[in-house]
Amino acid sequence: MSGTLLLVEDDSAIATVITTALEDEGFEIHRCSAIRERDQLLGGRSFDLMLTDVMLTDGDGLESLAAVREAAPDMPVIVLSAQNTLDTAIRASDSDVFEYFPKPFDLDELVRAVLQAVGARTSTVAALPESEGDGMPLVGRSPAMQGVYRMITRVLRNDLTVLVTGESGTGKELVAEAIHQLGSRRTGPFVAVNTAAIPQDLVESELFGHEKGAFTGAVAQAIGKFEQANGGTLFLDEIGDMPAEAQTRLLRALQSGRIRRVGGRQEIAVDVRIIAATNRDLAPMITAGKFREDLFYRLNVVPIELPSLRERREDIEVLSQHFLSQAVEDGLPRRQLTPSAIERLEERNWRGNVRELRNVIYRLALMSREDAIDASSLNDILGDEAPFHSEGTEGRGGIAAALDIWLAKEEPAPGTVYSSAIAAFEKPLIEHALGETGGNQLRAAKLLGINRNTLRKRISELEIEPDRFARPL
Repeated sequence: MSGTLLLVEDDSAIATVITTALEDEGFEIHRCSAIRERDQLLGGRSFDLMLTDVMLTDGDGLESLAAVREAAPDMPVIVLSAQNTLDTAIRASDSDVFEYFPKPFDLDELVRAVLQAVGARTSTVAALPESEGDGMPLVGRSPAMQGVYRMITRVLRNDLTVLVTGESGTGKELVAEAIHQLGSRRTGPFVAVNTAAIPQDLVESELFGHEKGAFTGAVAQAIGKFEQANGGTLFLDEIGDMPAEAQTRLLRALQSGRIRRVGGRQEIAVDVRIIAATNRDLAPMITAGKFREDLFYRLNVVPIELPSLRERREDIEVLSQHFLSQAVEDGLPRRQLTPSAIERLEERNWRGNVRELRNVIYRLALMSREDAIDASSLNDILGDEAPFHSEGTEGRGGIAAALDIWLAKEEPAPGTVYSSAIAAFEKPLIEHALGETGGNQLRAAKLLGINRNTLRKRISELEIEPDRFARPL
């Protein structure tokens, strides 16, 4: 394929890499580093596509796209940005761009997007509603969160059912709220229901409502969550805990768009977008007959998997700063975290994920005697908790004891203890789990207590060969 592309990028190293890759594909590249130069080039000739950074030497590349649209209304635009927030992703989609790539990006993926855009010569992304920008609660700039942001932007202008998965405390409801608040249903109600918190015999009544006299205690008609969410979004949290009978009725409602109150005869049409969430692996539940397979496929139209905080430790600092600001708004003293405190926070295990981090930050803001919290004062407040917890042991048992032994034998370079310890223990731990399960990755992930996709990723990154653990038939 050939064509003429305009590259607006003020980082010369990145511009050179992109230029080399696209010239190898037969494209002619015209480079500039500022909005003023961009507009001059657009005024003198036409281009098949423009790639642009956001933060340029003389302004914001996204905010100035209106001038680009006037000069070349049919030219597709691909946005690159180091400002890796949900707000930037939404702004990029608001600007009707073909694709958005957070930095650092996969060069092969960028080349594929360019080829697709030039081949199509039309944008596949419609305009989004105005977002709340920095007010959005989803925070993080890690590659894992960039994938989540991009998935959110892809479902805003449609009513496809979304299944959000991830450990407890990772922010599944925040994703659902973002999809609702930024999507076409934002003027409608957002109704959230935790199916695990409802007594099993009341789940159907809670979701679909009931008529007076439908069962003992039904002294009046009650409107269920489906009707309450009519015209908006219904968020079904902990969907894996839904009883079998309620699963059947939910499937019927998703298929027909109609519900019937418990004890009622009339079918009621409802216009509801469904977003479901679970911290469970539904695959083994389907195999065990505890979750309907047909319901799973109805819910899992667009899967969004949230990473654990352990998988995005680079976000801990920005999350901590965000929660410190929230704490001030909630009436707590203004605090600061020193680099040593941030490093200590990054070492913790965070089984409770982002929710646990928020609680810890609020505790620090409340209990610290100093405005600047360092590692020592953090330890005084949180205690001598080891970076990696060990359960079911006394003292420094389990992994903590093994870490002590490893540190006694090795002499890691300063500042590399954490990464070196992970390298020393993670691979043999995964290999042991694969050995115990005969190479079955699903069972190994369950044994380790991690997501199956996470295990697959780590097997690939650690260059483990799972086939060698398979047991002969």
